[in-house]
Amino acid sequence: MHTESSLGWGGQEIRILSEMQGMQGRGHAMQLLCPREARIFEEASRRGIVVSAMPMAKKRFVGLRALRHWITQNPVDVINTHSSTDSWLTALACATLKHAPPIVRTRHISAPVPDNAPTRWLYTRATRSIVTTGEALRQQLVRDNRFPAERIVSIPTGIDLARFRPPASPACKQALRERLRLPADARIIGIVATLRSWKGHRFLIEAFARLSRTDAHLLIVGDGPQRAALESLVAGLQLGPAVTLAGDQSDVLPWLQALDIFALPSYANEGVPQAILQAFACALPVVTTAAGAIGEVASDGDTALVVRTQDAADLARALERLLADPSLGRALGARALDLAHRKHGLDSMLDRMEAVFDAALAGNTRTACK
Repeated sequence: MHTESSLGWGGQEIRILSEMQGMQGRGHAMQLLCPREARIFEEASRRGIVVSAMPMAKKRFVGLRALRHWITQNPVDVINTHSSTDSWLTALACATLKHAPPIVRTRHISAPVPDNAPTRWLYTRATRSIVTTGEALRQQLVRDNRFPAERIVSIPTGIDLARFRPPASPACKQALRERLRLPADARIIGIVATLRSWKGHRFLIEAFARLSRTDAHLLIVGDGPQRAALESLVAGLQLGPAVTLAGDQSDVLPWLQALDIFALPSYANEGVPQAILQAFACALPVVTTAAGAIGEVASDGDTALVVRTQDAADLARALERLLADPSLGRALGARALDLAHRKHGLDSMLDRMEAVFDAALAGNTRTACK
């Protein structure tokens, strides 16, 4: 069983559903508990995942009671929690049960974890093992919170490499641009990310405004709380038709395949973003930062160009460099594609998560980290 209390939508929720679909394909029975009003509820149903509504958007007794009752009526082997609220409610519910299932906590972001006794109980006693989406996040928990290293394993999100791949030909890429109503002859720089402040959209727009190339176009795919602010910034910089805000897209693949350059200038809260791995799988040259665990896949000059966080000038220089040197972009894209296929396929993630769950069932915290 997976639990998710967040009402938002982004990489975390997409990973949960992708992992659950993959596990179902391997013969595992999966259940998701989440608030009825959360977008993941509808998305799970649409993807054929069994989902039940649970009042867990906030840390309230009604949610604790409902969750405890559900667990007693629906025995499960392992519970995988994902956000703070559902992790606390699940841990407290299981603490009151005589034969509670083991809990695996997946930590998706690099925001600091409180260093206090209740949180230490949650992560070290209530939880059998912890999964992070990047090694930097794992090291952060060991270094800053002094959690036992053997209880934590880093498992970045895996990408469906049979689906995410480069366009078959330049003609296919042009056909995609025509279908998506994107400029056919432009050099298109794009970002695919929820419009949250720490994703760095503001710095990308400011960097784009600095570019000397008149044939460049900026594509922003995603929606979120920063949309109005970003629309205002585009208007204030008089970028007008040179920027496309495409909104939320259920299928980001054609938008990625239509790009020339992918950018993700995040400055906080990142594991290894699946958007970067998807761009790698499409053989795109990537400009990004070293925020969170991004540096574990984005090696400057090898698989990406890595710039300083919150620095529009540095970002603009990297974009200019790629626009002026297509051969550099092809070389970066080829090495990124190779890395995606060697280390970041969906099956690799599923194999490692299965090992974590098997270890949790066996009552072994160390096996999960091998």
